[in-house]
Amino acid sequence: MSGRLTLVCPAGTPAAFDAALEAGADAIYCGFRDETNARNFPGLNFSRAEMRAAVGRAHALGRHVYVAINTFPRAGRLAPWIAALDDAVSAGADAVILADLGVLSVAARRHPGQRLHLSVQAAASTPEAIGFYHEVFGVRRVVLPRVLTLAEVAALSREVPVETEVFAFGGMCVMAEGRCQLSSYVTGQSPNTHGVCSPPDDVHYERRGGEVRSRLGDVTVDSFPAGRPAGYPTLCKGRFNANGRLSHLFEDPVSLNVIEQIPDLVAAGVAALKIEGRQRGKAYVTRVVGEFRKAIDAAEAGRHNRPSAALAAQAEGRRSTVGAYDRRWR
Repeated sequence: MSGRLTLVCPAGTPAAFDAALEAGADAIYCGFRDETNARNFPGLNFSRAEMRAAVGRAHALGRHVYVAINTFPRAGRLAPWIAALDDAVSAGADAVILADLGVLSVAARRHPGQRLHLSVQAAASTPEAIGFYHEVFGVRRVVLPRVLTLAEVAALSREVPVETEVFAFGGMCVMAEGRCQLSSYVTGQSPNTHGVCSPPDDVHYERRGGEVRSRLGDVTVDSFPAGRPAGYPTLCKGRFNANGRLSHLFEDPVSLNVIEQIPDLVAAGVAALKIEGRQRGKAYVTRVVGEFRKAIDAAEAGRHNRPSAALAAQAEGRRSTVGAYDRRWR
């Protein structure tokens, strides 16, 4: 990997993959079409043949591909994760993104030359934890949880023996990374084991009076006036009645956006910026990746880049935040 700041971009489909390449991604992360990755939605992800072809297209342009195998196997079901690991290596992946200790152990033994990245799903956020993954499994990069301040990111980047990658744009999460208890409670399926938040089989919509209600299992997540698009029912983004008040109880619909903080993140020593959104379409990938490509290039040239309104339009609820990076309440 080069010493310059790497722009790591999402691709949920081959079309989004090509859009990321065209928009200027240095590396693209994607997953196979099964429960081994944390975006296991119908219509998303890659077959084995599609993955091999995508890696070939990326390598022809000098770009990298990271394959996410970042969910946690359930007891007695390790085989799909081993198959995904072997197939990612066979496809020519530049790195595999792993979270489970058992899968990491298998990867280190079966593919000692393969570059390993530690997924944010592992929630490693201390020098001791990150050092353990490096010493035992040879992990070379860690994706840091979205709960750290800029000062904490800088301190970790100085102290750990691996590269650090941080989220720069996209969805937020109120849970400890990879430990969604809300989804588990309502549907019996957790993103860190089944690879999907708000499983599609549990999603349904119903008309009641002059509104449309989005529901997950037996829980009404939100309601929308007739004629207005009804959002996908994600529990942490829902509106609930509590103490007589209807509000976004857990988290407002808002996107992380640290494009203005890129020079600070470079100074903090991070190796890569990660854009979230493998479930988003080509237009999202094109616009967000393009804006961050311009901003990173400007920062490396010592110039300031003012992001366009096109980026703000891709934010959830058309609102953005720098999240914990600027945690002033501490």
